[in-house]
Amino acid sequence: MTALMLRILIPAGFLLVIDLYFFQVLRSVNQDVSANISTALNLGYWGLNILVYAALAASILGYSFPNYIRYYLFSSFLILFLPKIVGIIFLLGEDLFRIGAYGVSLLGDMQESSVSGRRKFISQLAIATAAIPFTAMIYGMMRTAYDLNVRKTTIHFQDLPKSFDGLKIVQISDIHSGSFRSVEPIQHAVERILSLQPDLVFFTGDLVNNRADEAEPYVNEFKKLTAKHGVYSILGNHDYGDYGPWNSNEEKAENFERLKNVHHNAGWNLLLNGSKVLEADGESLAIVGVENWGASRHFPKYGDLDKAVEGAENVPFKILLSHDPSHWDSQIKSHSQKFQLTLSGHTHGAQFGIEIPSLRWSPAQYIYKQWAGLYTEGEQNLYVNRGLGFIGFNGRIGIRPEISLIELKCAQNA
Repeated sequence: MTALMLRILIPAGFLLVIDLYFFQVLRSVNQDVSANISTALNLGYWGLNILVYAALAASILGYSFPNYIRYYLFSSFLILFLPKIVGIIFLLGEDLFRIGAYGVSLLGDMQESSVSGRRKFISQLAIATAAIPFTAMIYGMMRTAYDLNVRKTTIHFQDLPKSFDGLKIVQISDIHSGSFRSVEPIQHAVERILSLQPDLVFFTGDLVNNRADEAEPYVNEFKKLTAKHGVYSILGNHDYGDYGPWNSNEEKAENFERLKNVHHNAGWNLLLNGSKVLEADGESLAIVGVENWGASRHFPKYGDLDKAVEGAENVPFKILLSHDPSHWDSQIKSHSQKFQLTLSGHTHGAQFGIEIPSLRWSPAQYIYKQWAGLYTEGEQNLYVNRGLGFIGFNGRIGIRPEISLIELKCAQNA
């Protein structure tokens, strides 16, 4: 048996056990419905599961689906699988109760009707609980994933050149072009950005999931992004092609060149460990772009901060674009050059969380100290964008896609 078949059969066996276990709750709840309805529910349950699992297996075995179809298949799998895990918590409780009830019944102290009633109640509770993540994930795919949120932030600086007082920056990040099934979300995002009339537009990495051809269909939309002082971009960990199979190193290198050409053809200034100095009324501001650098060993370290800042060492005010926010604590804050503002992305806010006035939580906070929004230490600031696109799960729950509007102000004008 090949390793590939084992990769399919072992997870398939695990999924079958989960499905059979959760199926018991349907049988329990369906006792009071007609035979036709019960049959329809049972066929729907198994039919939907088999359809999604078979499509996933075909994808793993090499059947060529369009990229967005593969991503939606995986998302469909998550929607079917995760709610079952939530419901199973109650099913396990039910089974423990039944074991205990059986022991008591041997002593003649419990009626079968009592056990049956308890079992049905717990089964109903399991379904109701599983329905919560199921509904949230469906809504997250259909609605929240495209519900753009323009987040406005004003930051005051002691050393911002007066000529740049009031500078309006729009930051976007993590487009992940390959996850979209149409051009409309990108069109809408571009329109929203242009309506803000930014002085600068920054893109902070992960244009694609893995391949340049994911972004090439959107070049005409990317071209429409304009700003007074230009559009600047950097690369994220997904942009290097490190996560996909390639037939050769030459093929991977060619893909990387195509990806860089997407930035060029869109009219974006791609900074590969480089910088650009803006001049206004005899004053200057440096834009520094570093390639991807992540503190985790799982993420590539292509960034060279010393090289990136070359030519801008004597510019007193610097804005740094660095995809991974873990770079800030690891190197940026302690660097010999001062970066007053660092702009990052990468975390997506985990695409799941709660952000309301009294509560701000996401699983991302257990991985990244800085995972979304503005962070300030001394005279240095970091802003982490929550991302425009999505990957893995083609949706968002509680964490909306973000366009950041950041205004720079002189402290004396606060």
